Amino acid sequence: MTASDASFAAHPARRADFERWRRRSRLIRLLRILLPALIVLIFLGLAGSVAWSTFRAQPREAAGGDEPIRLVNPRFVGRDDKGRAFVLTADSAVRDSKDYQRVLLKRPALILDEGGADQLRLNGADGVFHEATGKLQLSGGVQMADPKNAFQTASSLFDTKTGELVGSGPIQGSGGLGEITAKSYGVYGKGDRMVFKGGVRARLEPGKEE
Repeated sequence: MTASDASFAAHPARRADFERWRRRSRLIRLLRILLPALIVLIFLGLAGSVAWSTFRAQPREAAGGDEPIRLVNPRFVGRDDKGRAFVLTADSAVRDSKDYQRVLLKRPALILDEGGADQLRLNGADGVFHEATGKLQLSGGVQMADPKNAFQTASSLFDTKTGELVGSGPIQGSGGLGEITAKSYGVYGKGDRMVFKGGVRARLEPGKEE
């Protein structure tokens, strides 16, 4: 085989190598463009994800900041105008978001003049304590008891400043004279005067005194 024949035979092999090199070169140039662009897109995606997460979290954080603070087993103490100490407790307490002076209570219980001769106990399923006026509203199976009386009623309003207790719901129980039912009632003084109104019915029991 002559030199010219060998050169002709090798030419297709060189051309194939050249084509492979050219394809590799194009691929490298393409990768040099695509890889930086891909990196930029990844960073943009991460930045967008962080921004979106922050945007979505803001309303929840604002709503959480507006939620009222709930107190567990709160305890309020004070004295009425007769100098008697009172203690108001509950399972939980939450301030009204529309009126900061209103405290919403669950299973409130009040003891007035604890350990004294005129001790009064009140409890109910729900309650509202008005800090500005010192008045306590009780509702839901309200029970009232002092050394002389024990009554059940639908609702009661107790004034922690004056020590007076009134209610417009039906009341029934036993007092100094016997069993009594009425539509409304009031407890005044130091609990030594009770006034019943509206359909009052009493069953006197012998041996009981006023």
